[in-house]
Amino acid sequence: MNSADLATTFGELKASGYQVLPVKAELRRNLIARLKDRQPLFPGVMGYDDTVIPQLTNALLGMQDIILLGERGQAKSRIVRSLTQLLDEWTPILDGTEIPEDPYHPVSAEGLKLIAELGDKAPIRWLHRDERYAEKLATPDITIADLIGEIDPIKVAEGRYLSDELTLHYGLVPRVNRGIFAINELPDLAERIQVGLLNLLEERDVQIRGHKIRMALDVFIVATANPEDYTNRGRIITPLKDRYGAQIRTHYPADVAQEIEIMEQEAAIVDLGDYHLTVPDFMKEIVAEITHQARLSPDINQRSGVSVRTSIANYEALAANAFRRALRINESEIVPRISDLPFLVPSFQGKVEFEAMEDGQEDKITQRIVNGAVKTVFDRHYDVNNLESIAMAFNDGLTVDTGEAAPADDYGRICENIPALADVFPDRNAVSPALRAATVEFILEGLHLHKLLNKFDHDGTSTFAG
Repeated sequence: MNSADLATTFGELKASGYQVLPVKAELRRNLIARLKDRQPLFPGVMGYDDTVIPQLTNALLGMQDIILLGERGQAKSRIVRSLTQLLDEWTPILDGTEIPEDPYHPVSAEGLKLIAELGDKAPIRWLHRDERYAEKLATPDITIADLIGEIDPIKVAEGRYLSDELTLHYGLVPRVNRGIFAINELPDLAERIQVGLLNLLEERDVQIRGHKIRMALDVFIVATANPEDYTNRGRIITPLKDRYGAQIRTHYPADVAQEIEIMEQEAAIVDLGDYHLTVPDFMKEIVAEITHQARLSPDINQRSGVSVRTSIANYEALAANAFRRALRINESEIVPRISDLPFLVPSFQGKVEFEAMEDGQEDKITQRIVNGAVKTVFDRHYDVNNLESIAMAFNDGLTVDTGEAAPADDYGRICENIPALADVFPDRNAVSPALRAATVEFILEGLHLHKLLNKFDHDGTSTFAG
């Protein structure tokens, strides 16, 4: 629907029979329509189909304000922002007022005056749903003026009295009237500010420098919070928490497959030009498994959580290093390998908090987590007993060198020296040299982690021996 084709005055709006629903009722109506049509409710939000989304749906059907409670990187902000898709694409508001006003039920002195003076001739404009959303990151320095409003000294200087409501400069919450307001990290908001928010949204009375106003705002309130914040940086005051209808607990992806799905959707893999990127399934699994291993590690601060952004950043770093290799040795196919994993250290360590703070411990902990991930994925793909013939090829003094800078063709010679690898590549023509190189490294690393091969690292090269 094009807003230019819609009513431009209050009289035209009434004549069209258009009815304005409260925001929560509007969300509920559009949610019901999506459920009936079996349309996706929150496109792009993955891993919550059987947990968070049903709870969120129930809260919206019950027209309840919501708190999303969970650790960082659990798509809380994405869920909140996606709620705008449940709003009508366009909604009518009075034109010429400082805050968005329902023409049928204006709440500010300015809106009431406009309808009283112009009546059916009051101008209407149409607000797109993307303009009906605002969010604020809660910080201790936020004031009542930021959220609710303040006396405007310029308006007072122009001759208005302090008792005149038109002297007010409205804050963020009134300016999102007829929309959705989200507060991120709610416990960080000072308790006295939480009280002010409670008064405006629930009791409808608030004191602004001794000026009492009563505004029945039509706002859907959503908040996010991290469980750690309840005891660490602040808390949600009991009366405000009591006003929220639903507290919904978010969580990390339940399995590696979900983690990979999110990782592939969100990773920013830049234009690679004429180069072709192929990421083996086992390398995707390793990246996701590193994150899952970190979430179980006692050496990682689990109160802070290990965000899905860890997997995304690691996946981007993995592809970037493989691309760097292709540029250096002039190979057209980009295939990440085990030898690229050390280049994930900066992205990984930038996303987690370590319990041990001694110098050098972070690298040792990271290596343990990476090794654990590689071994877990290796065991998922291979039965080590079926690969003992490959390890036996090293009994007569054979050594093999691998490295992130080694050309893919070098791994063809490794396959020639280890005939047992033919069982892994029964049809060598069906596997590209770069993919074969990645698979060879994966197998050798898995055998090493099972203590069937020795491994010596030196100057960016790994030497495998019996």
